[in-house]
Amino acid sequence: MSEPIDLLGAAGKKSKGRRPYFLESRQTEQVLSVVMAVAQELAVLRERQDTLERLLEQHGVLVPGAIDAYTPDAQAAAERGSAMQAYLARILRILQQDAEAQSTTSEASAEEVSTELGR
Repeated sequence: MSEPIDLLGAAGKKSKGRRPYFLESRQTEQVLSVVMAVAQELAVLRERQDTLERLLEQHGVLVPGAIDAYTPDAQAAAERGSAMQAYLARILRILQQDAEAQSTTSEASAEEVSTELGR
């Protein structure tokens, strides 16, 4: 049997070299990256939720209003907590990677590597 996947560790992986920035400031780019990660997650979630609700109602498994009335038990709450941690790790990934990059300044950025290769 294979080892379980470390989702939090995998969410923080990054490519080699410093991240290139294209906007006016690094902080602006970081905020945009976080917002876009949240937007991506939310779009996928809404589509999947809509699909599930439609299928469940279509098959008579779910009655309208049942989702709003649901209260999770302890196990479901714990699973939701773990899922929330993984979610936050994914959307805040750029901040984690930037902090790691600040501690290791020896890596060249993608722009520096391409400039060097172009010579």
